[in-house]
Amino acid sequence: MAHKSDKNELFDPDFLGRLRTLFFMLRKRRQLRRHGVQQTPTAGFTREFKDHRQYSSGDDYRSIDWRLVARLEKLFIRVFEEVQEFHVYILLDRSQSMHEPYPRKRQIELQLAVAIAYLALISQHTVSVFSMADGLKRELRPLKGQGHVHRVLDHLAELEFSGRSDLVASLKQFQPVRQGRGIVFLISDLLGREPELSQVALQELKRWPAETHVIHLLDPQEQSPDLEGDFRLVDVETEDMRRMWLTRRDLAAYEERFTEFLEGLKTVCVHHQADYVTWTTDLAFEDMFVNLLSRGSALAGT
Repeated sequence: MAHKSDKNELFDPDFLGRLRTLFFMLRKRRQLRRHGVQQTPTAGFTREFKDHRQYSSGDDYRSIDWRLVARLEKLFIRVFEEVQEFHVYILLDRSQSMHEPYPRKRQIELQLAVAIAYLALISQHTVSVFSMADGLKRELRPLKGQGHVHRVLDHLAELEFSGRSDLVASLKQFQPVRQGRGIVFLISDLLGREPELSQVALQELKRWPAETHVIHLLDPQEQSPDLEGDFRLVDVETEDMRRMWLTRRDLAAYEERFTEFLEGLKTVCVHHQADYVTWTTDLAFEDMFVNLLSRGSALAGT
């Protein structure tokens, strides 16, 4: 059954305020860490006003701020900082397993998507949002500018979660633009019909000319289920049912296999030079978000 989110449930009145605080925290870190202009031959640049200084012989006269000259009767030029532009892609898993039986996964996924979009838009980058279920769907056309933040928020609050996961088909369809510099944030529980298919799907990362972050979103119960005894287990996407008797030994074997599953995904990501992070729903959102961007994302340095 399709499920839509409640905007007030997902984004309380203080949510954007907390994002602003995170943005200024990251910007302060950047200013302490970086001096001068960021240079790269592969990306576009915009010029952002930084400061004034007195005119010196040899300076470009076109940079003179004539209004300041009129006030102070001295020659001052405007100093600009070149800011690197990125196209930020956000890929969201909207399959049924992101809502049932652990709806907190859906909430964190959408909050994380809005946080990434907010940081990108306020930094004058382009943002594209896609969703994944049985295939890939563009949710929003490419957006640029801080004024689109609420549009992203409103659209994601209406996003329906339903259907089966087909990560292989979804990621095959995704193709970031090759012009300029791209940053991809793939957010999913990476749970499909078979565990091995998740690794197959992530092989598509090698085609993407972009900095890539795979955020593996899980509920702690999915890693270490608190189950023992006789159960009927129902696949929320296929509705297939299986009756099982689970012992402590079975649960220990499950946890071991699940750890192997995570290690396999991490290995694929590392092989294709993508960042992989496991994000469980019991962790503080702000701490995890700052940690995510501090792992080497160019988005944190813009």
